[in-house]
Amino acid sequence: MCGFTAYVGPHAQAHTERVRRMAERLRYRGPDDAGHYASDSVALAHRRLSIIDVGGGKQPLLSEDGLVALVCNGEIYNHRALRAGLEGRHRFHTRSDSEVILHLYEDKGPSCVRDLDGMFAFVVTDGERFLAARDPLGIKPLYIGRDAGAGIWFASELKSLPTTCTDVAELPPGSLLTEQGVVQRWFVPTWSEPPASPEPADPGALAQALDVAVTKRLMSDVPVGVFLSGGLDSSVIAALVSRQIPELHSFAVGLDGSPDLFAARRVAEHLGTRHHEYVYAAEEAARALPTVIAHLESYDPALIRSAVPCYFVSKLTSEHVKVVLTGEGADEAFAGYRYLQGIDDPAALQRECVRLLLALHNMNLQRVDRMTMAHGLEGRVPFLDVGFLSWAMALDPAAKLHRSDRPEKWLLRGAFEDLLPAEIVWRRKLEFAEGCGSEQVLIDHGERAVADTDFARAAELFPADSPATKEAFLYRRIFEEVFPGESRRRTVGRWRGAMSAAA
Repeated sequence: MCGFTAYVGPHAQAHTERVRRMAERLRYRGPDDAGHYASDSVALAHRRLSIIDVGGGKQPLLSEDGLVALVCNGEIYNHRALRAGLEGRHRFHTRSDSEVILHLYEDKGPSCVRDLDGMFAFVVTDGERFLAARDPLGIKPLYIGRDAGAGIWFASELKSLPTTCTDVAELPPGSLLTEQGVVQRWFVPTWSEPPASPEPADPGALAQALDVAVTKRLMSDVPVGVFLSGGLDSSVIAALVSRQIPELHSFAVGLDGSPDLFAARRVAEHLGTRHHEYVYAAEEAARALPTVIAHLESYDPALIRSAVPCYFVSKLTSEHVKVVLTGEGADEAFAGYRYLQGIDDPAALQRECVRLLLALHNMNLQRVDRMTMAHGLEGRVPFLDVGFLSWAMALDPAAKLHRSDRPEKWLLRGAFEDLLPAEIVWRRKLEFAEGCGSEQVLIDHGERAVADTDFARAAELFPADSPATKEAFLYRRIFEEVFPGESRRRTVGRWRGAMSAAA
């Protein structure tokens, strides 16, 4: 897991120092090492968080002849299998999982992305051609900028694109960009519509499929831990990981007396984890807002409410491990949000879950990436494994409908009721910001921090996507100070329509 910047275009060597300085702004994403590379047509810079091949996986990575160069952020979970198929034709210089991308590109060009199982964003070039690509769901970020020149800038975060870039955008999830200049979608989910022949709702098969996804994500040369809010999703992940990692470290945060802290302690005691918690005060949450928003690169209120405790738990976690597994994606795959209980048509529920999943890249996934990487911590999301999602979304959506005789996510609950205490398995769902106590604290802070006279000018000051509450006004004001410009604002994901009820 890392951060990188790149420039592709004419006179690239003249931009080398600028690209390197841009990457230095991402030092927290990669505190372990730094590197850069330049040729006539490309300048690359990288900050490394060492996870696989700690001593030898420095980037940028170069091909045997030195003509192909790569910078990558992410993890390729099937890298060993890919390496076995490449070693007869290529000589590997590292044990890094990222190096397989370099040699796949040499062999297959842009189609190499279809062989990759993992989370990734990368830029690779042979001097004449280049490829920028992003994983299927956008777990790892990648931004594109264009200025008055003929080149293209890339960065893992908005803040590391040059201020001269007036045209800024995300590379969409599951998409690629080549020297031809056209963004192409390379990943199209097979589960966009209700399945014609649904998979049976088998709790045992669900447990087995998720266990496979979790096991992939234990690949690491450094210690691995779990976020543990005490909710169903994180508790399930913790239960599966604890079967494979003795003395697993688990991490929880909340305001004093918050429900999540008590529930997390109960799960940790049941699983026998080495549990760590951080109790923060309301004033601390308010003080953290400028830092959180600068890292988050968003002004969405629902996202910020959950980002504040995520920032605290990531800081705590980084003091003990370098990799953490989280429970993101379960609510989208298994219809866990409260407002979804009002949908009684299976096809409509499937479509809404698909919409949620495809919107994660600049919502919950952005929160996980930015808050963990703010502390040099790698977050992994087993529920969003492509193989597991293909199985989960092939279930009959009628089995995910809320009924009076079953709670939301009853399939997931039933699949793991033998691994967790009953009061956790059947615990009422609380949004993260609600369960740890940050939601009302931040709403109240917004009311106090914004004057009535300022809020009365909200539509004038922010005519596009005007904030409707003082809380939203406060976040927007902080965001605009750090990220001015309409193109940067357009990268911000927002809960829309019925989705807002989930906040």
